[in-house]
Amino acid sequence: MAPSLRYRFGIRVSVDAPILVGRDEKTGRRQLIPILSGEVSGENGLHGTVLPGGVDCQVIRPDGRCEVSARYAVRLDSGDGFYIQNDGVRTVPPDYARDVFDGKFVDPDLYYFCTTPRFEVFSGELAWLLDRVFICSAKRLPDAVLIDYYSVET
Repeated sequence: MAPSLRYRFGIRVSVDAPILVGRDEKTGRRQLIPILSGEVSGENGLHGTVLPGGVDCQVIRPDGRCEVSARYAVRLDSGDGFYIQNDGVRTVPPDYARDVFDGKFVDPDLYYFCTTPRFEVFSGELAWLLDRVFICSAKRLPDAVLIDYYSVET
């Protein structure tokens, strides 16, 4: 039987302006994007907030390919917390590569943006996050990132 995807929850992450670390035509554009806050909601009443202090570390290659590694924490309404390390890739068609490399905003519908999260949990109620493989589809907006979390089911 082929695996299927099950939607589990979504996160809207509010972000600050990128902080440019450096750039060149060989390595790319290295930037850090502060994570300010956010909201989590999903199945079985899952609801909470993204805690301030996270960061999305990115390198945008000259061909427009962006390697993403975000780290942030969530506090649920129940009081339970968990940590997410979310690594992935975001790409655009070649006609938009220069704009992305130059730090310009590109229509999010043009991107391929997927990630693979890993979790740290501090409650038995959240152990299910460790018992599944997850993938995410994401969308970058000017001041936020929308991330949908799916578990791979067999």
